[in-house]
Amino acid sequence: MAGNYLQSLMGEHENIILTTRHHWFILASSIILEIFFILIIFIATLFGSIALANIQSPALFFVVIGGFLLLLIPIATGTRDVLNWTNHQFIITNRRVMQISGIINKSIIDSSLEKVNDIKMEISALGRVFDYGDIEILTASELGVNKFKQIENPVRFKTALLNAKALLEQTVGIPTEGTSDIPSMIGKLADLRTLGVLSEEEFQQKKSDLLSKM
Repeated sequence: MAGNYLQSLMGEHENIILTTRHHWFILASSIILEIFFILIIFIATLFGSIALANIQSPALFFVVIGGFLLLLIPIATGTRDVLNWTNHQFIITNRRVMQISGIINKSIIDSSLEKVNDIKMEISALGRVFDYGDIEILTASELGVNKFKQIENPVRFKTALLNAKALLEQTVGIPTEGTSDIPSMIGKLADLRTLGVLSEEEFQQKKSDLLSKM
């Protein structure tokens, strides 16, 4: 479900380079209390039922039903935590970096790779052992800072982001001096549009920028 929704957000010829989530520590810390309560309720219901069955007490039915209803509470909250973790994704495409969260109501934060100014990575000693950390992305947009906390394999994420940004800058770079290469540069931009690296809007904007230099 999360994968289908992600694909629906992709622009024409936009490709996903890397998708990751919060480290499994986040999920484990969220559901450990629910697992504890499930075990306690199950054990208490089981022993209570056995004790009441031995004395043939009429309260046996109510104990079993009550235990079952109590079990539904931690099961429901644990399921919610698992779905929250599953649907919170961090994505790098050939055009932008995105953060998607929410099960039904979705929250999406994305930044164009062109606007990414700096990337800061923080990994604790425990994070180095279990391979998780924080990635802070500084952009030129109004949001300013986009922080991805405790994600899996932060080094791979940062490397993929830097490579995607470098590739985009390399393919859509515009010469700042001289006009002799502008027609050929427009031709290259047209090729990139055909390959799907540039959208029609991006192509027209780059083309206008180039023509203004002639």
